[in-house]
Amino acid sequence: MGRAALWAKRLLPLVCMLFLATAGPCPAASANRELRRTPIVAAVAAVAPAVVNITSAKAPQRRGSRGPFLEDELFRQFFGPGGAAPRQQTQESLGSGVIIDGKDGLVLTNAHVIAGGASIKARLQDGRVLDAALVGADPDFDVAVLRLSGGGNLPQATMGDSADIMIGETAIAIGNPFGYTHTVTTGVVSAVGRSLKHEGGAYADLIQTDTAINPGNSGGPLVNLAGEVIGINMAIQAGAEGIGFAIPINKARRVVAQLMDGGRVTPAWLGLTGQDVDARTARYFGLPRPKGMLVVEVAPGSAAQRAGVRPGDLLTAVGGAELDDKDQYRGALATSTVGETLTLTLRRGEQELKLSVAPTAFGDREAAALAASRWGLAVGFGKGVAIASVAPESPAARLGLASGDVLVQIGGEKLATQADFTRAVYVNRLSRTILVMIERNGRGYYARMGVE
Repeated sequence: MGRAALWAKRLLPLVCMLFLATAGPCPAASANRELRRTPIVAAVAAVAPAVVNITSAKAPQRRGSRGPFLEDELFRQFFGPGGAAPRQQTQESLGSGVIIDGKDGLVLTNAHVIAGGASIKARLQDGRVLDAALVGADPDFDVAVLRLSGGGNLPQATMGDSADIMIGETAIAIGNPFGYTHTVTTGVVSAVGRSLKHEGGAYADLIQTDTAINPGNSGGPLVNLAGEVIGINMAIQAGAEGIGFAIPINKARRVVAQLMDGGRVTPAWLGLTGQDVDARTARYFGLPRPKGMLVVEVAPGSAAQRAGVRPGDLLTAVGGAELDDKDQYRGALATSTVGETLTLTLRRGEQELKLSVAPTAFGDREAAALAASRWGLAVGFGKGVAIASVAPESPAARLGLASGDVLVQIGGEKLATQADFTRAVYVNRLSRTILVMIERNGRGYYARMGVE
């Protein structure tokens, strides 16, 4: 480097300082700043103002009393320190969320972030702390919607299209890991259509990313380079590095729409009943071990029948989630929404088929038809859920149930209304043994109903 160039390099900072003092930003510094404004920087600037830090105060519980959902290792790590605090104190669950409607103050987050919270607050990037009220939540999807107090003219994020995600494209996570607000991490979309098992079943159709997701990121947005939210960060794989999962934003939006409309998510229904695979069936299909769900019945006119599913087919995967048994089928369907397109992978003899199917709503009519065909029960609704008739030689008849008996509970579902009965049928539709509670002549008793 020549002497003139060396002096110019040494004098440039001084010249810029003098320029700033007299005429504003140094042109060289401004140009340099524009060169550093990458698509990631622009995307973060667009979305970060709509990201909130969520704290949910709750009375502490003894270990083991949270239920299977919150005791799951994958989700427990998204909560702040606690556990050993005296019962008269409170704990705070730390998580993230993203404002999806600035006018109404609506925030999208995970259900486990606010589960059991007595009071919920959200801190914005500008430092404001607003009270938040729960609009609705569904733990099956791990989605919750909050409404901020004083909502109106709040920043909101732009929603993307998770159906258009490209494997390998840049993915940006914005959240509050370990309480460090508005932390940004980057990576790529590793895969889509992933499944994640937990103690209560499985979550299907998730985005996998190697973007660093830490405790506290849960509920925050996964963003693409266009500054659009493509997912809601949900969990990390315990014991692994660079394996995180997010709920696709298209699915989250369908759940939000149903929570806003009726306060709950309508169960998805394919019209299938089935049973676990035994060793003999596994050998017939050439499987090294029992795996999947054997289709026993396909309801006439159902989505499964229209897609071409037949009794005797072996269902091995739903929406990319491989099935070990019928419980995993139930879990995969529980995290599917009405109207989305699922790919069913099944074996028919020596053939492997992939069929596209769109789940329909499981409502009162479907519940009545399934209870009649599978259990042999017809019920009426007035003061509780009363048995109207019992089909001869049916599981209900073999149990000794009779017209006039009142159904108090089916499985773990307590019954009072038609909606309770519909949910009970949906939850227990694949069970071969069901614990029911009956009231007869003013006395209640439990019995087990076996279903072939």
